[in-house]
Parts: sequence; structure tokens; C-alpha cells
Amino acid sequence: MEIFKKVYWLIYPLLIVVFMLTFDALYQTESFALKIITCGGLAFILSPRKKIIKTQAGNIKQITWVFFKTPIQLNS
Repeated sequence: MEIFKKVYWLIYPLLIVVFMLTFDALYQTESFALKIITCGGLAFILSPRKKIIKTQAGNIKQITWVFFKTPIQLNS
């Protein structure tokens, strides 16, 4: 989990690249705009979200993701 805390921001661009490669293999199209909109939308839906939760002790930064049951708290 410590590595995920440091590189969670890389997941969004990696998902776009993976979806672009998959989209090219499954469906041949000339429209680059259609590819990037479709792949960007899917990556946005599946990417982790960073939230700031306000508590009595102060603000806590959390990362929530579809594939994790519990949120991950960031130290800073």
C-alpha cells in the first residue's frame, strides 16, 4: 500500500494507455478523437479519487478506488 500512496496519480494515464491499446486491437477506427474520448471516459470512471475529509482533528486526505473496500489515508 505504501507504493500505491506514492504513485496513485499514475493510474489515470496508465489506464488511458491500456484502454487505447485494447481499443486499437478490438476496434479499428480512423477517428483519434473518438478513441481518446472513449478511453479517457473509461479511465476517469475507473481511476482512484482523492478526497479531503473534514474531522474534528483536522483535514484528512483519502484515496478511494472501485477496487478497494476501504479508503487509504494519506499522511500529508
